[in-house]
Amino acid sequence: MESNKTGQESFDEVQSLQVIREMIAVSHKKIRHDGILFIVWGWIGFLNYWIGFYQATVVHTYRVGQLFKYGGIILPLAGFIFTAIYLYRQRNRVTTYIGISLRYVWSSLVVCMVLVNLIQNNVLHKITFEFQHPLFMVLIAFAIVITGGILRYRLIIFGGIVFGLLAYFSSYLPLRQQLLAEAIGWLIAFIIPGHILYSKRKS
Repeated sequence: MESNKTGQESFDEVQSLQVIREMIAVSHKKIRHDGILFIVWGWIGFLNYWIGFYQATVVHTYRVGQLFKYGGIILPLAGFIFTAIYLYRQRNRVTTYIGISLRYVWSSLVVCMVLVNLIQNNVLHKITFEFQHPLFMVLIAFAIVITGGILRYRLIIFGGIVFGLLAYFSSYLPLRQQLLAEAIGWLIAFIIPGHILYSKRKS
């Protein structure tokens, strides 16, 4: 009787470990596919901030300025639409704790950025972009590091650290150079890890 109980416990432990391994394998496979979101938002962020730097640095025509203006609206809107469609199509696939956790992280980031603006307006009675910009970069850097920690992906963690350091150095710079610093941050923290993750999706 006792040996049967011991055997059952041993079987349960082996079965549990197998389930955990399968869950981890599914999570890693899904994460590699989700690298497309890093790529999309990485390029959107990079292009928006690089264009902002370009506009503040180079003299251009009114028509080019309008093109940049509307591009700065269309790109994020297209990103939100793509993300919504992507998540909608993924809804029937295996939902992992990792995926749920990451949604909370990035949803909370957006809420915190709105709160930072509201607090800044309440305290300073205006929005100071030279102050706001490094603060937003710090919040994004925090979310990136948390994401890398959840995924156990060192390259993303490294990108988040670089993003945070760029936020600190940006506080010494005028706004146009802050925009360039953030464009570099999006390249290092999003575009490069996203392409590497997505390239491994079939492995």
